[in-house]
Amino acid sequence: MLRRLIRGLGGSGLRGGTRGVLENAEPRDWRKHLFGLSPQRWARLNGKAFWITGAGTGYGRSLACALAAAGGTVFLTGRRIAKLEESLQELERVFRVSPANCHLVPADITKQKDLEEACNSVMQRCSSLCGLVNNAAVPGPPGCAWPLRECSAEDWQRMMDTNVRAPWLLTRGIFPHLLHGAEIRVLFITSEAGWSGTPGFGIYNVSKAALNSLAFSLAQEYAAANPGADIQMNVVSPGQARTEMNRGSSVSPYSIVSIALTLLSHPSGGPNGRFFYRDGRPLEFCDSTAYPYKLL
Repeated sequence: MLRRLIRGLGGSGLRGGTRGVLENAEPRDWRKHLFGLSPQRWARLNGKAFWITGAGTGYGRSLACALAAAGGTVFLTGRRIAKLEESLQELERVFRVSPANCHLVPADITKQKDLEEACNSVMQRCSSLCGLVNNAAVPGPPGCAWPLRECSAEDWQRMMDTNVRAPWLLTRGIFPHLLHGAEIRVLFITSEAGWSGTPGFGIYNVSKAALNSLAFSLAQEYAAANPGADIQMNVVSPGQARTEMNRGSSVSPYSIVSIALTLLSHPSGGPNGRFFYRDGRPLEFCDSTAYPYKLL
């Protein structure tokens, strides 16, 4: 039995804040602010390899560009290769960084064959993968309510396949390769919907609550099965921003970069199975209590 009710982002599920996490960092000025990281913390990303799903747009593109700017090797996965190529163009245009260490791994991760081939492609091109960012997701129909009573079984399956099943299979499939490295950093990008019962967003709410539970369970299970391994699997709720799901927002998709890099660069002994808002505030979800320590 779950011992703790899910607490909403606007209520007691939020505690404190994290000094140094920057929500509004201008990506063109990254050399000045390093997205809130110290030079020493920023340097921890250099030379490490990361795999990002949904890397052709929005949060995924922003994270891919920032990690490449930090000197990381980045594998970018998405269904549309043209969008992945646009991410590389943004890296060159905005960050003035060569995409030489970026590798496109186009795949529809809801398809088992694509997912397996993507895992094999990353493993063949990377001897030691440090991090995985499960970012790819689909929303409900834009601009309209989508009550559970009106959704089809096909609607349900599509949402669950993308938002829950794919992150589970991808994490499970690549984890043995992650174990080859000294550090294992996995992020799951969730939504406020995971704490919500907002009418008209039922399937999306359910999928994100399920993703939260999946991430927490995986973090606990992998840590228990691999004592001594430096495993940090955590969840970030980015709030709303200008992505394909929310084109009208004035908030930059780079608003998630600071907290994501903070977690991906965290030294050993850091959080595992914890939840954070994009400004660094810790969240609670079921048995996962608010992280009590500073991140930076």
